[in-house]
Amino acid sequence: MRKKLLIFLTKLFLIGVLILGLFIGFVYLGVFGKVYSISELKDFKNESASLVVSDQGKLIGKFFAENRTNVEFDQFPKELINALIATEDARYFEHEGVDSRSLLRVLIKSVLLQQKSSGGGSTITQQLAKNMFGRKNFGFLSMPVNKTKEIILASRLESIYSKEDILTLYLNTVPFGENVLGIEAASHRYFNKNVEELRTEESAVLVGMLKANTYYNPRLYPEHALKRRNVVLEQMHKYGYLNEARTDSLQHLPLNLDYANLQSEGPANYFLVQVKKEAQKIIDNINAGSEIEYDIHKSGLIIETTLDYDLQQYALQAFSSHLGRMQKRLNLQYANGTDRRMLEALVDKEIKRLDLERVADVKKKREIFTWNGFASDSISVRDSISMNLSLLHAGLLAMNPKNGSVKAWVGGIDFRTQPYDQIFAQRQTASAFKPILYASALEAGAMPCQYLDNDELILQDFDNWQPQNYDRSQGGKYSIAAALSRSMNIPTVNLFFQVGYERLNETWTNLGFSQDLEQKPSVALGTNSASLYEMTIAYAAFSNGGRKVTPVFIHQIKNAEGKVLYKRPEASHQEKVLQESTSGMMSAMLTKAVYEGTGKSMANIYGVRSALAGKTGTSQDYGDAWFLAYNNDLVIASRVGATYPIIHFNKGSDGAGSTLALPLVAKTLQRSQRNANTKSKYLRDLEVPDEYLESIACVDHIDDSDFEKFFDDLFKDRNTTFEKASKKAKRQAKKEKRKSWFKRVFGKKEKS
Repeated sequence: MRKKLLIFLTKLFLIGVLILGLFIGFVYLGVFGKVYSISELKDFKNESASLVVSDQGKLIGKFFAENRTNVEFDQFPKELINALIATEDARYFEHEGVDSRSLLRVLIKSVLLQQKSSGGGSTITQQLAKNMFGRKNFGFLSMPVNKTKEIILASRLESIYSKEDILTLYLNTVPFGENVLGIEAASHRYFNKNVEELRTEESAVLVGMLKANTYYNPRLYPEHALKRRNVVLEQMHKYGYLNEARTDSLQHLPLNLDYANLQSEGPANYFLVQVKKEAQKIIDNINAGSEIEYDIHKSGLIIETTLDYDLQQYALQAFSSHLGRMQKRLNLQYANGTDRRMLEALVDKEIKRLDLERVADVKKKREIFTWNGFASDSISVRDSISMNLSLLHAGLLAMNPKNGSVKAWVGGIDFRTQPYDQIFAQRQTASAFKPILYASALEAGAMPCQYLDNDELILQDFDNWQPQNYDRSQGGKYSIAAALSRSMNIPTVNLFFQVGYERLNETWTNLGFSQDLEQKPSVALGTNSASLYEMTIAYAAFSNGGRKVTPVFIHQIKNAEGKVLYKRPEASHQEKVLQESTSGMMSAMLTKAVYEGTGKSMANIYGVRSALAGKTGTSQDYGDAWFLAYNNDLVIASRVGATYPIIHFNKGSDGAGSTLALPLVAKTLQRSQRNANTKSKYLRDLEVPDEYLESIACVDHIDDSDFEKFFDDLFKDRNTTFEKASKKAKRQAKKEKRKSWFKRVFGKKEKS
């Protein structure tokens, strides 16, 4: 009986061995899908994210199909390797891809007993095989097929790669959750540093995540991650990599994360959208003339941008400090009374437009943006729309006016929740438009010391439209320079009558604006819309001698090995859109605007000591606030306003360009003054030739004589028409030009 049982068991064993052999043979021959050959394994390359860096080499973003950055073995800290081996494969340097001691356990538990959670059998090399090629579903045979494939591939990998190469491949392929692949990407995500900078306890956190990258995610489950980290440290002690005292001290450290998700919370995500567009065009051109096909998402390119990391950070800090404070003021204004009722009516209108009446008051847990960070609260659709409508949006753009290099680009208050780029928003330009008109006048031969009437004006053929100065003053005459620096409205409209629509439209078009210019006198006061992008380009022409520059985002692109594939050429021919004399006189007048006019708080309040030219703008009812400033090295512009202009501050002390938009620029430059590097690059005084400074050396305002006042009171009719006002303004312009000629020739004013 025993003999028969023994024979039966022997036959059963042999049949099992035969079946197992046939099974392994079938897997080996590819019956269950391809098993990669040695030559194919030699050619294996990880897809790698393209890195986007600032002009100082700091990482600001990535473009990827898989969020991975490949690194070399010598970049790994020694204790990262020790932690990995102690935790995942203690006999790593002793086996040749398969650990025979654990293989039997795998065969019994995983293959025969189908225990998917048995674990503990895969070596680092086998895990690498899984990471490289993934696992497929073969029904009830999935586990044995995949494990067998990994054993075969592990043996092949060990035959062609050194132990160090395998560790490098492994650490570059292992997943860390949140769509992060590889230790370098994980190091940046969770600790905001390069892998070589990882501390021992940080390495232990990341190695601990390999067991279950969601359950041990230190951001989502810090308690789990802390316990797992300490297990890894204990394993390092067990295998002699740490002594007891150091293990104990490291285990008592808190879990200090510096979480940095560049995709949603990076320092320049609006900027990256533009970089990607420009980079793709460049790469398409490279591929057209190259045998190598580069992919912006997979080829590990290094895209070096023009962005100044420090200046960008200063702008972000300005947004947080200033807009955070102003948002509280706006919220307070709309919390009660007429403003609250108006907001509620607007919310009802939006709910109806979006067809959300049925769910308007249904509450749901939502993530809410605040300047103190994100909050989670249960609020209704109605409340959510109300919050969004009353948000202050803003954009800031800083650019080198000589070559168009973008130095700072803040397209909004939060990319994740407010992805629309405010730099491209078309909004009413208000007084920020006036320099376009004044430049048109200079192009036509006007001079800064010619005078403009400031008398009351009512246009009958434009619904009795009556321009008024901000301070309600009238009478006398203002020099062109003073009218611009003080942002006077009545003299500006008279200047429009002198210049005429055709010439103004020509200047507007040449400077690159996309909207059609309205043919009505109120256009002189900035009723037309433009984007911050367009306005920055226009003001750059005032700085650089009258040339139109196009913003550029990329300095150069390298491949993964560091070879330069593209380098931005030196500034090529730029279209001349203004005379150099116009540019010079505009700079002289706009310097006066900053230090004597609406921009004087730059120095008086914020202490920006660099000589700058600039102009504020405040649209009707404070719907939008603008400020643009420049010197020879930088043009920097900001605009602030809610989604709809109907949501606005009720007083100029909150909503004017000088109080709402100017502080974003001022605070950015204020911080730049404290940094020797940014100060030397961007805060040198604007250099205006003496001849242009002398051109504005005249009395700002001339009162009417008693005789003129008496005569005007008797005979002057404030009501007029566009045609009559234009003829009068042109006669005044001719008279002023004669005065200017006499002054130049004889050194004194013409006698009236």
